[in-house]
Parts: sequence; C-alpha cells; structure tokens
Amino acid sequence: MNTYRKTAIIVGILFIVGTVAGVLSVICLTPIQNHPDFLVNTAENTNRAILGTLFILAMGFSLAIIPVLMFPVLKKYHETLALGYVVFRGGLETVTYIGLATCGLVLILLSQNLVQSSATSASYFQISSDLVLGTQDSINTMLIIVFSLGALMLYTVLYQSKLIPRWLSGWGFIAILMHLSTACILIFGLTDVNSPIITVINLPIFLQEMVMAVWLIAKGFDSTPIQRVSI
Repeated sequence: MNTYRKTAIIVGILFIVGTVAGVLSVICLTPIQNHPDFLVNTAENTNRAILGTLFILAMGFSLAIIPVLMFPVLKKYHETLALGYVVFRGGLETVTYIGLATCGLVLILLSQNLVQSSATSASYFQISSDLVLGTQDSINTMLIIVFSLGALMLYTVLYQSKLIPRWLSGWGFIAILMHLSTACILIFGLTDVNSPIITVINLPIFLQEMVMAVWLIAKGFDSTPIQRVSI
C-alpha cells in the first residue's frame, strides 16, 4: 500500500471520527443547554456535560490532523492553498474548539458553585454564565467562518487537481458556501444555532464529508493526477 493510499484511508477515518464526536457532543450538551434552568441542570448532569466537552475536544483534534496529513499531497498542486488549509483548519479551528471546551468547563464550575452558594449570590453566577454562553456563541460563529474558509481552500485544490471526482469536490464547495451563510444568519440574530433552519442548511456539508470520507477509504485519491505531478 503506497503512502497516498494510506493517507486517504487515515483522512477518511478521521473525517468520520470527527463528525461522530461532533454529533455525540450535540447529543450530550443540547438538552442541558436548552433547559430553562440551565446552571442547575448542568450541575445535575455534570458527568454528561464533561463527556460532551471531551467529545468537542476529540472532534477538534481529529479534524486538526487532517490538513497536516493532506499537506504533502495538496502542496503538489497549490502550495499556498495547502498551507492556508493547514493554518485555518489545523491551527485556527483547533483554537476555537479549545475555546468552546474551555467555556464548557467554566460553565460546569459555575453550575457547581451556584448549587453551593446562597440565594443572595446566585445572581452573580447567573450573570457570569450568561457572559460565558455569549462568548461560546461568538466562538461558534467564528468556528463556522474559520472552518468554511479552510474547507473552501481544500475543495478548490481538490477540484483543480481531480484527486477525487469533481462532482464530489464541487458538491463540497457549494455545501460549504451554504454553511458559511449560517454565520451571517447568526451574526444578525435571525435565528439561533440550534434552529432547524441551521440544521437544514448544514445538512449538505455533513452528507458530503461522510460521502467523501467513505470514498477516500474505499477508493483513495485518483492515481492519474498523482502520477502526472510525479513525472
């Protein structure tokens, strides 16, 4: 098995691992965060909140490895975009995931302190949690932008190089533009991140990444463009 084939398989697996971890983080955290009495509910479900936070980190680190593995392949076709992909998705995106996880841990601490506090100091923890939640929402919006810009670089190189079928990279390019539009929707407060509208808009990129992951595992990169640049 050559190096490019191994890279394709590992990248495909990491896409799946990152996506599954992201879905599990949503399953763990959304019921807690959507509860009317958010902090008390967090304190009552601390283990679940911690697990959800760990899934966020697992997603971030899994996806951060992908651009590093892809760089030796992509740089043969467009070194600038390949490097940009590493910077955005390997660096900046990882920082945003760490920021989200940090906010999650801070909220857990605030919830535990709220339960142990007196009624007079409860408002302090409520205000603090609102600030952390606001920060978390801002980081989520930044994550959408950083992820989208990095992915646009990836799909541009994949489309030009024909390392994967153009219908697949073109699908990714269009789907990621749709995902990027959700940042504008959230910035202007037209809806929230848990809205069904956001889910529908994000569905194409979710499906595309899973199809691409399976394709990379089963088929790998097209050998024709690789042989061409190797000559």
